[in-house]
Amino acid sequence: MKDQYWRAISIDCIDPEHFPEVPLFMKTAGNYVLYKDAERRFSAADRSRMERTRTEFMYVRSGDMTEISAYLESGLKDMLSNDALNSARKGRILYQTSINYLIDAFEAPEQASNLERCRQLIQHMMGFVARDEQALRSIQSVVAHNLYIFSHSVQVTALNLLAHERLFNVDPDELLDVGIGSLLHDYGMIFVTNEILQKPDALSDVEYYKIKQHTQKGFEHLRDTKCFGDVSLTIVRHHHERYDGNGYPLGLKGDKIPRSAQLSILCDTYSALTLDRVYRKAVSHQEAIKVMREESGGAFNPELLSGFIELVNAQKG
Repeated sequence: MKDQYWRAISIDCIDPEHFPEVPLFMKTAGNYVLYKDAERRFSAADRSRMERTRTEFMYVRSGDMTEISAYLESGLKDMLSNDALNSARKGRILYQTSINYLIDAFEAPEQASNLERCRQLIQHMMGFVARDEQALRSIQSVVAHNLYIFSHSVQVTALNLLAHERLFNVDPDELLDVGIGSLLHDYGMIFVTNEILQKPDALSDVEYYKIKQHTQKGFEHLRDTKCFGDVSLTIVRHHHERYDGNGYPLGLKGDKIPRSAQLSILCDTYSALTLDRVYRKAVSHQEAIKVMREESGGAFNPELLSGFIELVNAQKG
């Protein structure tokens, strides 16, 4: 079967006592090999074996993800408050759960309007970011292959929540809308073909134009559901504007770009630079900061950029 029929599940998310009774597979030389069938539970001994062999992921059939996502989302509050789990593991569980939601939203557009599901995830992430001084270090990518948009969206959400809370101390309702808009900021990519999204070479002018349409199309689609607030929609629409007015879709300049979008631009750029892409490898934190400093006053509000750099440097320290 092709890879789209399979989903990677972080070992951190597989609780021997409560994980759904579904078949689990391992990936070996590009093939998916049954590790356990649905009748046998994943035991503590299995977990120890995975840890000894440094196996980070198991795989499940995509058809089993509805049951797994329901399990993770219903138990997320208890898992994040469980003192027996360290911060890094909690971060990976939160990351996995958020990516599961995003995949559902992108593959079945009607899921994007399931606002309560999205809101619950953001509330958990808000709490985690507020409690954990090393939140960005703890929230690590659980899937690197072929899932850039999803990993990127979760990283942008964590960054944006942290930046809005620390730099502007916004109220919880606005912070919730910031998180929702951040998680769905690239939603318009559902209107771009995989051929363009996965192209390893430079895009043609026509292909780049289609990519640029994702901000407006995502905004229009989510607006028309009548489920999302203005702050969320602003982030979706304007996260590719530039401070010098050379961005898109409207070419807004300076402080005509809403504050939530100005911060989102910083978070989006930093995450894009520090994650592997189809056409280039990730750069280091230091290199990303260097690149962003060179765009001070161009792509970015200089004052906000300084505050953002101080924030991410503290997280990396």
